This record gives sequence, structure tokens and C-alpha cells, in this order.
Amino acid sequence: MPSTPKSPTLIVGRCVGLTVCRDCRTVCELGDGTAVRCSHCGVLTHPRIPRSLEKASAYLAAAAILYVPANVLPVMHTRSLLSDQDDTILSGVVYLARSGSWPLAALVFVASILVPLLKILAIGLLIWMSARASSRHRLARARLYRLVDFIGRWSLLDIYAVMMLVALVQMGSVATVQPGSGALAFGTVVVLTLLAAESFDPRLIWDGVDNAHG
Repeated sequence: MPSTPKSPTLIVGRCVGLTVCRDCRTVCELGDGTAVRCSHCGVLTHPRIPRSLEKASAYLAAAAILYVPANVLPVMHTRSLLSDQDDTILSGVVYLARSGSWPLAALVFVASILVPLLKILAIGLLIWMSARASSRHRLARARLYRLVDFIGRWSLLDIYAVMMLVALVQMGSVATVQPGSGALAFGTVVVLTLLAAESFDPRLIWDGVDNAHG
């Protein structure tokens, strides 16, 4: 009978004295030390980012706290000859939907409300499971991190969506628009989630794997 193919064996680079430079992705030999200069770019390379979970948790906690005022506080203040009006992100989405601009309403909702929330939840899950040294769903978590990292490259789209919202909401014939405190909170959330994802070391997902399957 044909033999059943064996699953590939997982080996963590740190266990065999190797690490990867996060700047240029060069594989470096650790030797006897806890850090080494990259042979290609000269950057000091650690087998794991020092205090990765602490840094990522701090950035993420701040982002989660500011996510509430980013969506509750007004992102713009409109002043016209007839009235003054404050608009939040959600009120702008509602306005666009009621005016028939469903594609724009969906874009602003996804980019400015849904995506930041999902990034916070995804990074939080990665931090929590890595802090517990969980061995469950390692490959799925690695793919989740790659997805968060990919989305992070487009994070400025969130801010662009808010600015587009300011421009698209009809403001009457004569009006002035000033950014509100919600816009500052929203921009800070975007930056903090980027820092949280950058501070999290995805190699922590594979800690505890030593010739074992993930």
C-alpha cells in the first residue's frame, strides 16, 4: 500500500541560531548573543522585538479608547448664514445614504468605521493568544497578521474617506467647514493601530514550536 505523506516539520529559526532582519529580511546567524548586526544593512537585529507585546498592547489600548470619541465626537463643524451644524462620521454616512449615494456611504462606513474596528479586534486577538503562548491556529494567526499588515499599508484611506465625507456632504451655498475633535481622534486611532501592528512581532506566534506541528 502507498505510504501516507508526512506533514512538514516546523522548526523555529531561533532554535537553530537564526533570525531575520525586519528591515531588509536578511537571514542572520545569532551566534552566542541575543542580538546581531545584520550583515546586509547593519541594523541591530533581535530574535524577537524587545517588549513586543507590551508596546503593542499599549498602542492598541490607546487606539481602542480613542475609537469611541472618534465616532461620537463631530469630525466637522459647518457654519452657514442660517445655522451651525456638527457632523460625526456616522451622521455623514446616514446623510449620504439618504441622499442616494449608497456606494459612497458604504465606502465611508467600511473605511472609517468597520476597518479600524476590525483592525483593533484582530491585533487584540493576536496579542492575547501570543501572550498565552497558545498553540492553536498558528497558521491562521500568521495569515491574519499578514492581512492586518497589508491593510495597514492602506490605512490612510480611512483619513481620506473622512476628508471626502467633509467634501461630499452638502453644506448650502455659503458655508465654512472646520475640523472637529473627532477628526483628530480618528487620525490618532489610525496612527496607533499602525504602531500596534508594527510593534507586534509575528514570530511570537510560533514560539513553543520545536519540531512540532502548528
